[in-house]
Amino acid sequence: MTVETYKSGGRLEAVAAYSRAKRVGPFVYVAGTTAVEPSGKLHAPGDSYAQSTYIFNRIEEALREVGAEMRHVVRTRAFMVDMARDGGGFIRAHGEVFKGIDPVTAGFEAGLSQEGMVIEIEVDAVIHGPNGELDLS
Repeated sequence: MTVETYKSGGRLEAVAAYSRAKRVGPFVYVAGTTAVEPSGKLHAPGDSYAQSTYIFNRIEEALREVGAEMRHVVRTRAFMVDMARDGGGFIRAHGEVFKGIDPVTAGFEAGLSQEGMVIEIEVDAVIHGPNGELDLS
């Protein structure tokens, strides 16, 4: 069975001993991802749509690194500082990215680590064929 990890170089990955993405067989898990750019700067402070779009791009890269695609995503979870204020931006970005894929999703209100960071997103994926078939080798 395939076991792969992907580390994106995030500042906490080494300290906290975690991976951005982990694949075990056809199952892929992407860690909670925020809109912190490689430079350490927060992307689009306070803008949930722009942050969500940026995060989905980072998630797509992580999935690709372990052999998965966005079409394999089966679950998304969003953690927002203020769901009433930030939920609309997330929903808009999610709808654009996952139209026709339709993963299950959930949103939660949560404190995040820095001012202006309004959303963190994690996904689970299952690598499958066009008709849902799985390769468990």
